[in-house]
Amino acid sequence: MHALSAIEEQYIRKDVPAFRAGDTVRVNVRIREGDKERIQAFEGVVLRRHAAGARSTFTVRKMSSGIGVERIFPLHSPMIESLEVVRHGRVRQARIYYLRDRFGKAARIKARRVN
Repeated sequence: MHALSAIEEQYIRKDVPAFRAGDTVRVNVRIREGDKERIQAFEGVVLRRHAAGARSTFTVRKMSSGIGVERIFPLHSPMIESLEVVRHGRVRQARIYYLRDRFGKAARIKARRVN
């Protein structure tokens, strides 16, 4: 085992559900405002997932008032309160950046059966 992997092992979260590109997820993020802290939900479609141990990230895109908003989350960050999969989507690519150019019915993703 490499030295870096041994150090990263203690920071990896064990409560992460299985998800991939095309899935709709709800990420509850801790937001600090001054000395107060609150939880804010960010729900959208996963555009990509970058797997790199403790440095893993995933990109979520949502529509807010007709404007597309994307956010990149570190998967093992302590700022993420919880992560839940709302629905599994069926896509044929690992990176679905083509959703950026589509809106309305063209931006829909079919549901995937999960066994």
